[in-house]
Amino acid sequence: MGTVGRRTAVVVGTSGLVVSMLGSSASAATGGDAGALPAVDTAALTASARAVLNTSPVVTAPVEAAWTFDAPVVTAETPPPPPPVRAAPAASRSTTRAATATTTAPAETNNAVPQSVSGNAVLEIAARYVGTPYLSGGTTPDGFDCSGFTSYVYAQLGITLPRTSSGQKAAGTIVSRADAQPGDLIWSPGHISIYAGGNEQIDSPRPGTTIQFRAIWQSAPVFIRIG
Repeated sequence: MGTVGRRTAVVVGTSGLVVSMLGSSASAATGGDAGALPAVDTAALTASARAVLNTSPVVTAPVEAAWTFDAPVVTAETPPPPPPVRAAPAASRSTTRAATATTTAPAETNNAVPQSVSGNAVLEIAARYVGTPYLSGGTTPDGFDCSGFTSYVYAQLGITLPRTSSGQKAAGTIVSRADAQPGDLIWSPGHISIYAGGNEQIDSPRPGTTIQFRAIWQSAPVFIRIG
């Protein structure tokens, strides 16, 4: 230990580390220097920590250790097939026509078949096609326009009529309304129908409608007798 001004002494013992500051005078060795620092016993300060370390359990893991877990088994089941759908029976032509007539007939349509149809050859044939849709240029039961319908009905009786409404007007004899009979034709500009007696007629009116018995709507109908 050297001596230069204030001296510092470091003493290492088996029981701990003791650090003390000594003064330059000889009185420091005897503790007479009022400015000297007290000794610090580090062994006492660390004693509790050493005790905890000595009593702590030791945790070790082998090098070959592996993590494992149990996974649940999931099984998918196929649901049973749905029951077969039975196809509805095909609707007859008359049923289809009736349904069409119910949904597309114009407001002025009368669905009831007049009594004059019974025993009248022209009207009996015409009544078979109630519900047939209007078809521009149509001349068959798949669809009729106004003159296509009248010419088709008369053709079933062996009577050939011109194709147009004006031609059919010229093919017959004009009669008064009072003298008109069921089965005669009713002509108006651009349209022709079949007289059904009273104030009724049957015709194929216009696109979007079907053949129906209905009231005479023409303001100045012309009645035509064929044959």
